[in-house]
Amino acid sequence: MSLKKIVFFLLIIACLTPFVSPPIALLFGLILALTFGNPFPAETQKTTNFLLQFSVVLLGFGMNLTNVIEAGKKGVLFTIATIFGTLIFGSLLGKLLKTEAKTSSLISAGTAICGGSAIAATAPAIRAESKEISVALGTIFILNSVALFVFPIVGHLVGLTENQFGIWAAVAIHDTSSVVGAGAKFGDEALQIATTVKLARALWIAPVAFIFAFLYRPKHGETKILQIIPWFVFLFLTATIIRTYAPSIVPPSLFESLVNLAKAGLTVTLFLVGASLSRETIKAVGVKPMLQGVILWILISLVSLFAVLRIL
Repeated sequence: MSLKKIVFFLLIIACLTPFVSPPIALLFGLILALTFGNPFPAETQKTTNFLLQFSVVLLGFGMNLTNVIEAGKKGVLFTIATIFGTLIFGSLLGKLLKTEAKTSSLISAGTAICGGSAIAATAPAIRAESKEISVALGTIFILNSVALFVFPIVGHLVGLTENQFGIWAAVAIHDTSSVVGAGAKFGDEALQIATTVKLARALWIAPVAFIFAFLYRPKHGETKILQIIPWFVFLFLTATIIRTYAPSIVPPSLFESLVNLAKAGLTVTLFLVGASLSRETIKAVGVKPMLQGVILWILISLVSLFAVLRIL
């Protein structure tokens, strides 16, 4: 076994210990990617998607359905406003910066909803090419990694409550993995709120993908709904139902074990996310897509922060 593979597995083992937090796991992954390199790039991408969805579903066993519904109802108008506001502004910004149209659409969708998952769902709807997808993913990924470290610090500096931080992180951080990681870093309540609100936003993947499919309809065919629905969200809701209505049947210790397993899975997920970054990805992004991503990210971060401080 090569040294690269040995380091890879040792870091995964380290991520399973209580001494490594989600941000540190991401940092480990980034260091590995930019030094030794990721020995399993293709396998890492597949494993990351599965492990993230699996861990999020397990988090449902630590939440009460009533709280989940309340969190979803409370932010529904805010969700709609921020998603479509980001998409519209992203489209205008892309034209202003002269970013390639499909790349601009993918960056806007990733910023508005849930990062890589939204890009992966939107790409087939507009028949984006692999280079356009990789540029959009690289842009979102870099900013997503920065957000995991920055948001908890800013949240404490401005005095956000755990409820406020959970909503802010869910709206302004791109990928679910970093949203959950930042929430876990901030506190248990922040973790629950951030996960719930982010998953509620994830349900908008399908309608947004269909909107893009409609906009690109002169050139491309139909989009199949079964390919873009985030089914793991419904499994998450099933887990919350079980946790809410079967506490007397299932020992509480079992639910706690499942939640702890979820947190361990999310820590490893963030390590894999960091390990997926490469010098090639950074070089491929380019100035215009990155500038569009940064401006959009700053905008949605400031608007949503103002909203949670003044309105929500």
